[in-house]
Amino acid sequence: MNPYASFLDGQDPLEVIAATPKRLQSLLDAIGPKRIDAAPAPGKWSARAVLCHLADTEICFAFRYRQTLAQPCHVIQPFDQDDWAKRYRAYDAPAALAVFSAVRAWNLALIRSVPLSELSKPVNHPERGDMTFQTIVETMAGHDVNHIRQIEAIAG
Repeated sequence: MNPYASFLDGQDPLEVIAATPKRLQSLLDAIGPKRIDAAPAPGKWSARAVLCHLADTEICFAFRYRQTLAQPCHVIQPFDQDDWAKRYRAYDAPAALAVFSAVRAWNLALIRSVPLSELSKPVNHPERGDMTFQTIVETMAGHDVNHIRQIEAIAG
């Protein structure tokens, strides 16, 4: 199950994930350093926090992709994003974007190298059930769209 599938709205997942780093850089430039920590509402993440979350998640995707390809029926380790977010004050937005962009390029190279026969390799997410390597790719893309929309709203 991909909880982010609806965000794709027919878009090609590879095109989305390839375009995300430049889109995020453009949004970061538009927001600027004075507004990067402004939350859109109480209890909501600022653009900096969303960028930090995207960097953390990209690292998780990197591990999940590689474990899925390396192990039969790998079981994904979920994480609590709010617990991880408690430490986001330690990171600045440009560093978060740099980490995200570098790991994204690495992940994209891997994804593009995967033979079609391995896109259907099974994996299990304890909270979302059985899925495939391709589902993880689609989840990543939908996750990008979701958070880009949040940052676009902040950028105005």
